[in-house]
Amino acid sequence: MYSEDYDGAYARERNGEDVFSKPVKAGKRTYFFDVKATKGNDYYLTITESKRKVERDGSFTYDKHKIFLYKEDFGKFVEGLEEVLAYIKKNAPQTEDGEGNYSSEVNFEEL
Repeated sequence: MYSEDYDGAYARERNGEDVFSKPVKAGKRTYFFDVKATKGNDYYLTITESKRKVERDGSFTYDKHKIFLYKEDFGKFVEGLEEVLAYIKKNAPQTEDGEGNYSSEVNFEEL
């Protein structure tokens, strides 16, 4: 991300009012889907990936990555995500589970 993009996104997020949040625990990671509102009451989404790390001294820290998704980009984002998920569903390699059973690494019944 370019510094001017980062500065603008950070300023909007810092000032954004929390509207709704949905945490999703997935193995070692937690994803946070946060709806925020601008001062003009325009909604946007932040998606944060948080992964707990154990430091050498035994303490914990969290490695976080965040993206900002604005409503004018929702349609294109969903289109791209659906296309990628369809590709994975069709092309994901089959793996053996140790008992001779083969299955896709992705559980698409949950999608």
